[in-house]
Amino acid sequence: MKKLATLCVAAALMLAAAGTQTFTGVIVCTMCKIDHKAMGVSPDEKCVRECMKHGAKYALHDGKNIYTLSDQKTPEKFAAQKVKVTGVLYEKTQIIKVEKIEPAGEGGHSH
Repeated sequence: MKKLATLCVAAALMLAAAGTQTFTGVIVCTMCKIDHKAMGVSPDEKCVRECMKHGAKYALHDGKNIYTLSDQKTPEKFAAQKVKVTGVLYEKTQIIKVEKIEPAGEGGHSH
C-alpha cells in the first residue's frame, strides 16, 4: 500500500511538472483577498503587507480565482500590483508552485 501511495505521488509530481503555465493577476493576501476595506488600512499594498504580519499568505487573484503562492518572499515587492506568475498550478490545493514573478506590462494582449 505504501508503494502504491509513493507511485501516485510520483505520478502527480510528473504531471504537475509538465504543466508550467503563466498566470496574470494582482498580488493579494489570503486574509483580505480582494477587499481591503475591513482592515481599514490603505493603500492596498500597505494592507497586503500588514496582513502578512498577521499570518496571511501572498496569493494571486486572476480576476476569478485566488491562488496561494509557494514563494512568500518575492511577492512582497509586488504587493497589490499586477504581475505575471510562471509556475505550476496544483488544482486540488489551489497553490501555484512559483518559478518566476515579473511585472505585467500594460498594453499587451493576454491569451
